[in-house]
Amino acid sequence: MASLFKRLRRRSEDSEAGGAAPPRRRRYLPPPSRLRRERRALLRYREQRIHDLGGLMLEMYRQDEFRQDVVHEQAGEIVALEERVREVDRLLTARTARSERSLRCSKCGTPLYQGARFCPSCGQALQAPAET
Repeated sequence: MASLFKRLRRRSEDSEAGGAAPPRRRRYLPPPSRLRRERRALLRYREQRIHDLGGLMLEMYRQDEFRQDVVHEQAGEIVALEERVREVDRLLTARTARSERSLRCSKCGTPLYQGARFCPSCGQALQAPAET
């Protein structure tokens, strides 16, 4: 969970700093299991933050001292978490859509390469050249 906080802080610091960004390296999609795990952790943390925000509001009401800046900061963190959840959802859908598009061998189910005439795993001959 610490790495999540570091990434969120780094992202906010980078956006505040502005300036020219270094060229980006190509990044590959993480495995779906890691994305689903991160999504579950984000949702649990988001629910905890919402619960804490409710407790904070109740305590402010009890003390009859409302601090808008504190509420704004807490709500902003929750919104940032929700944005990351949406980003993970997009990555998951892109990952599953990409795996559904790829052709597979009818015998063993191994993904086929573009233009393949034989399965690289079982050697099964394909009827027509594989097209993606």
